[in-house]
Amino acid sequence: MKKVILFDGVCNFCDRSVQFIIKRDHQAVFQFASLQSESGQKLLKKHGVPEDTDSFIFVDGEKYYDRSSAALHVFKHLPGGWKLLYGLIVLPKPIRDAFYQLIAKNRYKWFGRKESCMLPTPDERKRFLD
Repeated sequence: MKKVILFDGVCNFCDRSVQFIIKRDHQAVFQFASLQSESGQKLLKKHGVPEDTDSFIFVDGEKYYDRSSAALHVFKHLPGGWKLLYGLIVLPKPIRDAFYQLIAKNRYKWFGRKESCMLPTPDERKRFLD
């Protein structure tokens, strides 16, 4: 089952998050696409996610998760102690998403913005959808 992470390709925080996941995803469970890419837009459309979304999206087979749910479902698939963070899923979604939205709303101000998407290494490139 395909597990795809859709991220804001011009967000420095999002780029660092993708690098964090890649570094820990030794089994190459995840694939990646920026929200701005053609592949990203196709996946948004396929799953009925509004095209103008700027949220972190995790597509797991035929299901998708957004905002805090997406992040927690990704942690569930990472090795070691990172899985424990999935336990936060028991918190009500509005509470989790309030914290998520605080970071999302300020991500460009706090972490900066890039002019273009990151350029992955040749090994990483295999994990990115075109």
